[in-house]
Amino acid sequence: MAAISTLFIGALKSGDEVVLSKEAYGTTIQLAQELSKFGVRTRLAYPRAEDIAGAVTRDTKLVFVETMTNPTLKVVDVRELAKHCRDLGVVLAVDNTFVTPVIYKPLADGARLVIHSLTKYLAGHNDVISGALIGWRELVMELWDWRRKLGCIASPFDAYLVLRGLKTLELRVRRHSESAVAVAEFLAEHPRVEEVLYPGLSDSEYHDLAMKLFRDGLCGGVVSFKVRGGFEEALEVLRRVRLIRPSPSLGGPESLMIVPVTSVAARMPPEVRKELGITENLLRLSVGLEDVEDIIEDLDRALQGART
Repeated sequence: MAAISTLFIGALKSGDEVVLSKEAYGTTIQLAQELSKFGVRTRLAYPRAEDIAGAVTRDTKLVFVETMTNPTLKVVDVRELAKHCRDLGVVLAVDNTFVTPVIYKPLADGARLVIHSLTKYLAGHNDVISGALIGWRELVMELWDWRRKLGCIASPFDAYLVLRGLKTLELRVRRHSESAVAVAEFLAEHPRVEEVLYPGLSDSEYHDLAMKLFRDGLCGGVVSFKVRGGFEEALEVLRRVRLIRPSPSLGGPESLMIVPVTSVAARMPPEVRKELGITENLLRLSVGLEDVEDIIEDLDRALQGART
């Protein structure tokens, strides 16, 4: 959020508009809406390139989207959206946290700025809170002084921890992604699972787009799925896992799982959750670096209702 707040406060002024995906990180949307006290307007659109481009007006100065949405893993066609933004004279900023530069590089497809939560995959060990804002030199230099004014500066030790994590980033991201495919395929066949949301599955509506944009067919380490039943059934699965830990973070070595309606989507209006498919029986799993068979066994035991 330090990187995002630097971007919003540094790039926007009274009378400007910012267009965001309706499924952007909740605090990102809240921050943008809070800027109304300074005369900045916020417009929200469904996370699809044509919908986001259609929300742009003559007052729009910034479009902010996520490569892959949280928690339903919709893939946004950044390449197509970048063309729209270029034609409209609008800066496109992309939060690329879920897929990392190992899988996708939005700048190469026309985005002007990229955000990463270094807390997640790039540091990779659940021991850093930090962020990064990367992009075209003239834009970044305009925002550089705002970084100092807002105090959004990582400590030297946190910077060291991020650099340490980057040394193994590609190895980790590949392992996360390969394990996530295996977990998604297992869940897709499980009788207690209603639906699996993962663009790496061939029957996902976002599969073809993911294969077009992403490197080597990798789709990241997050898998979301809906259990049969409702909120209580989802919560019971979360209570029963043993290897997987109930926690709202992602991208570290441990497998972590949440019920999004109690965390990342808790403040989202019910009608928006319904539109986006964020149901009460939805679980989001960040697949860790443990043996994938152990992860699958833990999920199976929790879904079947077995207790240890």
